[in-house]
Amino acid sequence: MTVKQPKLRNIQEKLLSDNWYILKKYTYELQRRDGSWQQQEREVYDRGNGAVILLYNKIKNSIILIRQFRMPMYVSGYPHFLIEAAAGLLEDASPEARIIAEAEEETGFKVDKLEKIFEAFMSPGSVTEKLHFYIAEYNDNNRSNAGGGLAEEGEDIEVLEWPFPKALEAIKTGEIVDGKTIMLIQHLALNSILKS
Repeated sequence: MTVKQPKLRNIQEKLLSDNWYILKKYTYELQRRDGSWQQQEREVYDRGNGAVILLYNKIKNSIILIRQFRMPMYVSGYPHFLIEAAAGLLEDASPEARIIAEAEEETGFKVDKLEKIFEAFMSPGSVTEKLHFYIAEYNDNNRSNAGGGLAEEGEDIEVLEWPFPKALEAIKTGEIVDGKTIMLIQHLALNSILKS
């Protein structure tokens, strides 16, 4: 694999906000493919890295999803609750430790064995966050609580157990619009882990 690295010079950064996470404005010069240098400005939002997990059951041919309110989507004109896979920021924990805790906190299922499938940057034009993607099998015996998230963090999460074909159809109809969740559902379908 050939990896090309960009050439930059005269990088300057300015802190715009550290109210919730960190927003900075960067001014820099980037060398273009023709060899010339071009000054550019970009705002970069740093909220840390995260992890996401999709729980699946081969016998039931089902997955566990969650539904909750997301303000950024509401502001951008999406008036519905978001259906997504359980996820969370690492907050100085390893991706594995964080997603095991997050899965139990949000879905109520205790995860025994994780499978990491890949890492991806979800919005590289403006956000630094890299997500670690996981899948794990669940069964009814893994249920340790009702899930729902932490009320003190503003979470009010509904846990959904859906047949896998319903989840695939929900991507087509626009009921599922979350990128990380679509990627995980498609991974299960492409690798024939569940039946379409």
